[in-house]
Amino acid sequence: MDAVTTTRDWSFFGLFLYIISLSLFSQDAPLTELPGLKERALVLDIVARVLEVNDTETWTSENSKITIPGRPVTLKLVGQNVVILAQFTPYIREDGKKFLVAQGQVWIDTADKGIKYQTTMQTIPLEYGERLFFFPLGPKTKDGKSSIEIQLELKPYIKETTPQEAPKNEEQPSGDSTQK
Repeated sequence: MDAVTTTRDWSFFGLFLYIISLSLFSQDAPLTELPGLKERALVLDIVARVLEVNDTETWTSENSKITIPGRPVTLKLVGQNVVILAQFTPYIREDGKKFLVAQGQVWIDTADKGIKYQTTMQTIPLEYGERLFFFPLGPKTKDGKSSIEIQLELKPYIKETTPQEAPKNEEQPSGDSTQK
């Protein structure tokens, strides 16, 4: 009976690992290819920077993510002694007003206090093209420590036409000119 139980336990464990691996390696369907979602699609431009006390940039990353209202965009930053996980979820109300829910989780490993955990959540009203700043470690400090700044800008998704999709010019039959 123990052999059967052990085999069953390993089978469940194997199934569990398989399911987890599917979710880890799955890719989101391109939002712009799904019918009806192109019209609702949004672009969230994200610029993440590490700034020193004198506002010198020591690291910068720029990304644009396509999403739809209610679907979060996740950003993960990993440093030597810090991990930042941020989710930004845009919403559009029925009256057309837009807002962004920003959720941040920060783990900091300090030599004297060990690992410190902080979490934040903010709902921020915004308009298209308006820039928002998110400081996961708090505002800029003058105590000699670096700060992290995340700049966000929400825009409507505008599909760029490819040469294959561009409308073709109508040509006159047999080369006749329409000029008089």
